[in-house]
Amino acid sequence: MSIKEAAEKMKVSPQFIRVGLQRGQFPFGVAIKLSSKWTYYINPKQFNEYMREER
Repeated sequence: MSIKEAAEKMKVSPQFIRVGLQRGQFPFGVAIKLSSKWTYYINPKQFNEYMREER
């Protein structure tokens, strides 16, 4: 799942998702810094579970 898709579903900005992942605030993905560039991974199943719990 892309940062953009997650942001749209959560109704927040993509930057909100990026920073949250960088800080370890979300249980559905990770952010890893490779050299000077960040790479993001969002697990769709964990994201959907998180969204169900937040309702």
